[in-house]
Amino acid sequence: MTQISDTAREYARAHGEQFRQELHEMLRIPSLSADPAHAGDVRRMAEWLADHFESLGLDKVAVMETAGHPVVYGEWTGAGPDKPTVLVYGHYDVVPALMEDGWHTDPFEPVEKDGKIYARGATDDKGQLFIHVKALESYLKTAGHAPVNVKMLIEGEEEVSSPNLVPFLKEHLELLRADVCVISDSSMRSIDEPAILHSLRGMTYAEIDVEGPTDDLHSGLWGGAAHNPAVALVQILAQLYNPDNTIAIPGFYDDVVPLTPEEREMIAKTDLTEAQYKQSTGVPAVWGDANYNIRERISARPTLDINGMWSGWSGPGPKTIIPAKAGCKISSRLVGNQDAHKIFDLLKSYIESITPPTVKVDVRLLTTGKAALFPFDIPEMQAAARAYEKGWGVKPIFTRGGGSIPVVAEIADLMDIPVVMMGYGLDDDGLHSPNERFSIEMFHRGIETAIVYLEELAAG
Repeated sequence: MTQISDTAREYARAHGEQFRQELHEMLRIPSLSADPAHAGDVRRMAEWLADHFESLGLDKVAVMETAGHPVVYGEWTGAGPDKPTVLVYGHYDVVPALMEDGWHTDPFEPVEKDGKIYARGATDDKGQLFIHVKALESYLKTAGHAPVNVKMLIEGEEEVSSPNLVPFLKEHLELLRADVCVISDSSMRSIDEPAILHSLRGMTYAEIDVEGPTDDLHSGLWGGAAHNPAVALVQILAQLYNPDNTIAIPGFYDDVVPLTPEEREMIAKTDLTEAQYKQSTGVPAVWGDANYNIRERISARPTLDINGMWSGWSGPGPKTIIPAKAGCKISSRLVGNQDAHKIFDLLKSYIESITPPTVKVDVRLLTTGKAALFPFDIPEMQAAARAYEKGWGVKPIFTRGGGSIPVVAEIADLMDIPVVMMGYGLDDDGLHSPNERFSIEMFHRGIETAIVYLEELAAG
């Protein structure tokens, strides 16, 4: 490695305690984007970040307004036009946290214990986004410059599905222009198995309503001739899957990009045994398409799930009725190159085709999200692999993520650039749960890896 990155890494090590204390300051701000009562705290968090960017010497620093919570922007472009430009995306908002949820300590008063920082937002995403801020600082405070140009785009609405981010991106495409986007908002199985996600699943979320009689009916007077909407609903849902546990909707798999032998080999390195899966989930047995291993099923294959059902009487004691209505919410996790709206159309058409004439059905689209799939042999991905190997000390695995981060596909589509997901969290960090935590070692290793990544990108 060159002297410039060596010096930057030495600076990061020497200032590790300071970096963590600054992270603690961030974590003390309850930037809950979903709670209007905390709108002032969300803005305070944005202003804290902007002030911090200015203290590091970034240019064009601004708290930029949206129709909701603001976006924080800052850039350092001193490397010049002949060097790549990296857009770092992160989010400063967090989900709610209360002591009565099961927290052992105040969720907004960071505590370092057993090598971890406990606080809401520690790993999702304040700790991870701060890694990139500190990596850039380590260059600017030593050499006075970085190997590449860096732009910071930090939003405050990720935890409420980023309703205003796409309009913001469209409005500021020229300002945000870059060669690659880097996002750290994911995790790995263990500290010794760093993983780079090159795929995330998309989402189609729908609601199904089945209607029968005008009102609830007495089951003794009318039962046997009126088709119970709850029965009709479960009969419809039972036809969504084939006996081999594949999805029965015609055309559902048409656009799925097949896994290559190389991908399957990589995914197998992080596969779960049946015993591990049962221990992690508490299920009595593993289920799914037997043609794919467990890791492939939960990350690289599309799904269809019933998320909730309702109908009839659920209070104490009996109430013998034929309910007038029944309903459910259903979601499908999608993989490349599946289109969320096409999947909804296929789902709606199939459900309507199998609905008996004895009831009426209404299938409505609630939300969608795009799947993201990037080749892992492109230069930007390979630079990340070299950075982990040098900065982390372990060669990473390219893998697919089972969750959905819609902004990944949006940035890729709107800006026509690859997105590299360099996660520094652990799968058991408890994001969105009580006692969320972030490994101190992961934080410091992450900074050194992010330092090296900028240099590897400059090298091409």
